[in-house]
This record gives sequence, structure tokens and C-alpha cells, in this order.
Amino acid sequence: MEYKFSNRISSLQPSLIREILKATSDPGVIPFAAGNPAPDAFPIEKISQITRDIFASDPIGALQYSITEGYPALRAACRDLVENHYGVPMAENELIIITGAQQGADLTCKALVNEGDTVICEDPSFIGCLNAFRSYGAKLVGIPMEEDGMDVAKLEYALKNHPNTKLIYTIPNFQNPSGITTSLKKRQEILRLAEKYGVMVMEDNPYGDLRFSGEAVPSIKSMDKNGHVVYVGSFSKILAPGLRVAFAVAPKPLIAKMTVGKQCADVHTTILTQMICERFLATCDLTAHIQKISDIYRKKCQLMIDCIDREFSPKVTHTNPEGGLFLWCTLPEGADMLDFCQRAVQAKVAVVPGVAFLADETTPCRSFRMNFSTPTDENIIKGVSILGKLTKELY
Repeated sequence: MEYKFSNRISSLQPSLIREILKATSDPGVIPFAAGNPAPDAFPIEKISQITRDIFASDPIGALQYSITEGYPALRAACRDLVENHYGVPMAENELIIITGAQQGADLTCKALVNEGDTVICEDPSFIGCLNAFRSYGAKLVGIPMEEDGMDVAKLEYALKNHPNTKLIYTIPNFQNPSGITTSLKKRQEILRLAEKYGVMVMEDNPYGDLRFSGEAVPSIKSMDKNGHVVYVGSFSKILAPGLRVAFAVAPKPLIAKMTVGKQCADVHTTILTQMICERFLATCDLTAHIQKISDIYRKKCQLMIDCIDREFSPKVTHTNPEGGLFLWCTLPEGADMLDFCQRAVQAKVAVVPGVAFLADETTPCRSFRMNFSTPTDENIIKGVSILGKLTKELY
């Protein structure tokens, strides 16, 4: 049979990251292309104990259907976390539990964006959310990243020239893939422009708790007085990504529509994993846990940067993230980035070509993403040495 796929899915291609990750199934390949938290960051013993306790005390509650908005005890805990830890007033906002942060992008787009509308995003940006926007027929407009966030002058130019813009998508803390943190001044300007042009901002913050240097910057949502920001947080990077538990905070009318959209998608996020997250928040020292995992990433990031500075050609530049899981390397003028990435895989080191993260994948790109959280320290040293030789041979 010849299958005729829908317009919204026929133009989508498999994630380039996922295709490259297939190479990492070979245990001999060093996985700088991954984006997984470090295995030693998982609180395995605590989660195991919590799970046993749940099945001992409330097995039916863990296995039965529940409400779309989320497990009530977790919603209450998240509301408290959002107000007291992230500084976001909840009086005019509501909160919904979602199945991973990417569902926040999907539901926001489902609620706000019609086919042909524009979504403005950072360039580069997270490919998972870019594909979510593409699946709704959105036109993507990328805004180049500077050292302190997107170029806000070009953001305003794009808003002026795309009057059907519905959403500005930003990852302000330790951005995936660049590792860049958006400055307070630029966060204020992004919000000002959203208000001026009557568009929404989706503030995606899965990495915000993983700060290991510098000073914390207030969220855009904490400054939102007029209901222009959707804030998405996640337990994937501070507990475990396999739990698939995240949350979205937005003005009440928008959360109501996102709830209807979620009912059409998965009815509700898995209740057992929601209960695990709630019990963890109730019984564990979250601050101490976050400090522990931040220390892990501080050491791994510094090790990778030290190795890059020692091994790479001086013509290759890189970002210096203050947190998160990634850094961004850029080859010199005239370099063939895709050829470099292919040579790296042949040498048993996987990195992600930067073009995978662009709104327009035909845009010239000389950058690639490296992940420091997944590989062992020994593999960081070995892998960077291999890549360093390639940079010196080619550039």
C-alpha cells in the first residue's frame, strides 16, 4: 500500500541528533553527541525506596487514571517551588503537569499557533521544540545568538516584519545547544518586545538549576506582569529524564486550553512518576541534591574545557557555560563542519553538527555541540584528544 502522510508530518525528518546517537550504540564510540544527565547524578536509591513506599501505601492511586492537570499533591508542591524557588507569582497563573518539557512546546503551539503563523526562536535552538513547532505548520524565524543571548535588535526587526508572530521561544539558562545564558538586560528586553508586539514568550528552563558558576538571573516569567510568558520547568535534569515529568506555568486561560490539548494527547502524565517526584520533593533536601549534581557538572565541564584549550587548534573557539550540559565549538572560516563531524564519527567520537539546531537548516554553519555530562572523565580526555588531532590536521 502507498501511504499518504499528513502535510504536518510528511515534511518532518528524523532528528539528526537521534540519527547520530545510533552511532553511540557502538560501545567504542565516545558519546559527546548525547544529552543525557550523568549516571552518577541519579538518586537511584532514594527513588527505589520512594517507589516501594508508594506501592505499599497507595498502589491503586499509582496505577489508576487521574486528572489531566496533574497529581494534586505534586501540583501543590510545584506551585510552592515556582513561587518560592523560582520567584514566579502564581496569583494570575495556573500550573499543569506535563510529560516532559517538550510537551510544553507542543501544547503551547497547539493552543496559540495556526498553520502559517510565525514562531521566533534562538538560532541555534533545541531541535526537539523546533520540530514540534514545524509539526503545526509554523514558520520558524531564527535570531542569531550573541554572548549574552539572542540579538534583540534583530528580534525586534523580525517582530516588525512578521506581524503574524505568535510566539518567541527562548532557553535563557545554559541554552541547548550553545550553553549561553541570557543576560538580565536582554530578558527584560525580550519581555518588553513581547508586550509591545502582543506576542507570547515560551521560557524553556530545563537546565536552570544546574548552575555551577556565576550568579543566578531572574526568570522572564518572574517579571511578567501582563500574562505574556509561558514558563516550562522539568524534573528530567534534576531527578531523571525517564520519569518524563515536567510542568508549565501560564495565565489561567492559556492553561485551560493547554489542558484540553493534553486530554487529546495522553489524558494525563504517568501518575506513578508524578507521585515519585512529589515524594522526593517532600522527603529530600532538594537544595543539597541540586548542589551535588551541580558539583558533578562543574568538574566535568571544566575538564572538557581544559582539554579543549590544550588539545584543539587555537583557531577553534568555544563557549564557556556557567551551567547545564553543553558547550558549543566553532570551526574557523572555510571549514567544512559536516565533514569534520563525519571524520569524528569515523574516529569513534560523536558530536552533533550545529546545522541540526538551526531554524533554517540550509543556513551556513561551522559549529558543533559537545556534551560533557554523559561521557566518563576518561572518555572526555580521550575524545577531546582525538578531536584535537582532527582540528590540527584540518585547520
